[in-house]
Amino acid sequence: MNILDKIVSRKKEEVALAKQSVSVKELEAALNFSRTPLIFKDFLLDKKRTGIISEFKRRSPSKGLINGTATIETVTQAYASAGASALSVLTDTDFFGGKADDLIAARAVNQIPILRKDFMIDEYQILEAKAWGADLILLIAAILTPQEISSFGKLAQSLGLSVLLEVHDLAELERSICPHLNAVGVNNRNLGDFTVNIQTSFDLATKIPAEFLKISESAIDNPEVIKELKKVGYNGFLIGENFMKAEDPGKAIRDFVEKL
Repeated sequence: MNILDKIVSRKKEEVALAKQSVSVKELEAALNFSRTPLIFKDFLLDKKRTGIISEFKRRSPSKGLINGTATIETVTQAYASAGASALSVLTDTDFFGGKADDLIAARAVNQIPILRKDFMIDEYQILEAKAWGADLILLIAAILTPQEISSFGKLAQSLGLSVLLEVHDLAELERSICPHLNAVGVNNRNLGDFTVNIQTSFDLATKIPAEFLKISESAIDNPEVIKELKKVGYNGFLIGENFMKAEDPGKAIRDFVEKL
């Protein structure tokens, strides 16, 4: 069993427990559930912003603790003020040290789109994302069937949420593309062993249908890489570890953006 298998196995247990403790009716009654989500595309393509989706991530299965002192409000506000187009907030607890309260707190102090970064395996999690204040959800092709991707995407869009499909190779891309998506993200990190290779994004750039926003995820640690990715058609760049491993993630993104 690889890391991804372990995460999904644990996620099934988590979702079952969450359903027992918070009803769908309670989620729908949450203050954020009635807010109109921000439109991811508008912010990603805004010329005054950078295209960077900056991530708040305390730890990871491969690196362990990345940053144990940063606070969600301080870091996400610094990301937004530095020109980030969107925020990515981890809500997986066991493997990444995230929680629902992180997303709720980030929503309260920011006016740019927020991605709920988690391993979505159940429609209930999409309702959670809406209730917590997310504008965007992630669907990982490696853990979902094409039918699940389509139905989850349809539900998310019916709630006003944007949908980011994450793929790792051409086979995942080809079997997972459907109308109920807004963006396709190429994860340069192999979720089986957590190794990274930026070449994955370049290899798949021309394979992503033109109607979807193109996002490159992980292994982006140099502004020059973004310049090259833009040349092959990418609109967005998800960066987490590179900023979070710095003592001051806000300064790290400002320094990075200055070189773009």
